Amino acid sequence: MFKLATAFVAATALLVTTTAGAQTRPDQVAFRALYKELVETNTTASVGDCTLAAQKMAAHLKAAGFPDKDLTIFFTPELPKNGGLVAVYPGTDPKAKAILLLAHIDVVEAKREDWTRDPFTLVEEGGYFYGRGAADDKAQASIWVDTLVRYKTEGFHPRRTIKMALTCGEEGGAPFNGASWLVQNKRDLIDAEFALNEGAGGQLDDHGKRIAHTIEAGEKTSQSFTLEVTNPGGHSSRPVPDNAIYRLADALEKIRGYEFPVMINDANGAYLSKMSKVVGGEQGAAMTALVANPKDAKADALLSKDPGLHTMLRTTCVATMLSAGHAQNALPQRATANINCRIFPGVSRDAVRDKLVEIIADPQVSVSKTAVAGPRGEAPAPPLTPQVMGPIEKVSAEMWPGIPVVPILQAGATDGKALTAGGIPTYGVQGLFYEPDLGRIHGLNERIGVTSLYEGRDFLYKLVKIYADQP
Repeated sequence: MFKLATAFVAATALLVTTTAGAQTRPDQVAFRALYKELVETNTTASVGDCTLAAQKMAAHLKAAGFPDKDLTIFFTPELPKNGGLVAVYPGTDPKAKAILLLAHIDVVEAKREDWTRDPFTLVEEGGYFYGRGAADDKAQASIWVDTLVRYKTEGFHPRRTIKMALTCGEEGGAPFNGASWLVQNKRDLIDAEFALNEGAGGQLDDHGKRIAHTIEAGEKTSQSFTLEVTNPGGHSSRPVPDNAIYRLADALEKIRGYEFPVMINDANGAYLSKMSKVVGGEQGAAMTALVANPKDAKADALLSKDPGLHTMLRTTCVATMLSAGHAQNALPQRATANINCRIFPGVSRDAVRDKLVEIIADPQVSVSKTAVAGPRGEAPAPPLTPQVMGPIEKVSAEMWPGIPVVPILQAGATDGKALTAGGIPTYGVQGLFYEPDLGRIHGLNERIGVTSLYEGRDFLYKLVKIYADQP
């Protein structure tokens, strides 16, 4: 049945056009059907089913010729809908370490009444694909499945084993994180020399012109801290100087006024060096100056006007939640605040907590770490070796001549952190180009350009082939 459906799609593909009017290749039509199936499978934490999505993707691989022994659907009995898929494409050299293709298949919540279109119906309109997960991260998940199907169909025999892990729980909201679970429980199943993941992409300007092709080469660690002040309280008609809310406010004001120092590593250092030539002018000069001297306050001040650059350069901590008091006519007995920190690679959570205690300088304000979701270790930035960067630069230059490949330090978080902390260096590589709105990821009317998706598919197909045949 699958083969008949595929043959029909291929036979009619030449009749299909995108909304932009460009003819679609036969293999793109087959991919679009796979992509549509995954996007339209609801995988939100509230009512979705990642295990079902994983089973659907496994069915595509099985239809292409993957034996059952090379396909593993995994989940825990207590959370049967939070599962994932690991697929193995055996290589010809048993001594060569595998490469791992990682993507998460869960998505952020989306309410139909808020969206212009049904978030769980893939809509192609005006040169874009719309839908929850259309970009984050079902674009790459679909590409990985499709890539393995293409390799199997054409009889490709890679030197290295290629592994793929589709996981659930990256977006939060669920008690199970598939990437962390695999590292902790099935490390041998996903063992690889390095992994390719989400976390970066090509940058377009407001007019759709390509600016740079970014590669994630490190992530910050997300850690929240709870500030708490307790007090005997009393009647609000008898105020006293020692007020829990005021004491907490003083602590927050001190945190607000503190800037963690600039830190330069391979990822953000390479970004500044390469982008300095792209942007030029005063900003470009400041980028060059800060790489040469991370203590250059003038260069730091100029670059930090851009929130994206500011957070790339240092650890950041910001107040995100407040709670205080128990009655309108009573002095507060307790006041708490949540401080969310994005910690520079290689810096420990304890070191940041100690710095917050030092900044606040008030023993009556306790500072404690909140529970950590996912990996607890602080993952260093993976090394930018020629083995990793060379193929990316080669394929990128072939597809987008003159567009620089620029490593970045990701201020957000992906499942790559779990793998890197577990000993599998992970890089964000997608070949998907986005406008300045980043495809409205996590927001309303999430989208990705049709051309961008198809080009990213071709980019990753070529890239993985090069890695798979590396000596």
